[in-house]
Amino acid sequence: MSYEDVLYEVEDRVATITFNRPDRLNAFRSQTYAEVTDAINRAGWDKEIGVIVLTGAGDRAFGVGGDSSIKKGDRVGTGIGMVGNGVENLQTAIRDVPKPVIAKVRGYAIGSANVLVTLCDLAIASDNAIFGQAGPKMGSVDPGFGTALLARVVGEKKAREIWYLCRKYPAEEALKMGLVNAVVPNEQLDAEVRQWCAEINAKSPTAITLAKRSFNADSENIRGIGQMAFPALALYFGTDESKEGGNALREKRVPDFRSAMP
Repeated sequence: MSYEDVLYEVEDRVATITFNRPDRLNAFRSQTYAEVTDAINRAGWDKEIGVIVLTGAGDRAFGVGGDSSIKKGDRVGTGIGMVGNGVENLQTAIRDVPKPVIAKVRGYAIGSANVLVTLCDLAIASDNAIFGQAGPKMGSVDPGFGTALLARVVGEKKAREIWYLCRKYPAEEALKMGLVNAVVPNEQLDAEVRQWCAEINAKSPTAITLAKRSFNADSENIRGIGQMAFPALALYFGTDESKEGGNALREKRVPDFRSAMP
């Protein structure tokens, strides 16, 4: 696959995959999901690569979830769970490749980008990073790893707060809740991630793979939850209630979800 939305670079046994839509704050469209998934699998099964780094172009955002200019109804139709934006395919790739995947976060990590941070084996953030969910504000939700795995990472009460209130959390608070492993000044982020990658690459690749498989096995039931729930999400996307979030954003008004309910 040739990439339009993604930059793919390899150096010192580290594959860096950059979401390259800075004009959209690295928001994902269907093509982006497909390209990132392909790049992760490409790196993940390359024996010369030991670590994969996910990051966003520019300083403003790691990513802000799905592209709000694209209607959610247009995302339905393909993919593992009938949600055609490839969310499940990408989540599966991160979990299944036998290499650690590190999120290198600058700026906003909102919505499905926040879910990616949750899914990555490790996350290192700039001190300008901001985390949070937006799904219920937009008529959406991640009914699998984005909710259930988040509860394991930050605790159930905090995970429910993140999803129910859709607040934004600065990097230091994300560190305290366990969502990220480290926070460093923005100008030191690249060097810090390189150091972590070098330390991992000095270890036994097979031992690292077995450790990742063992960690994943403990939460693998969440994959089944998502496989049941994502088809329901696809149906939800077709409702007036779900559409109200995007419509309100485009019309620059406060959404009125209750009036849109059947």
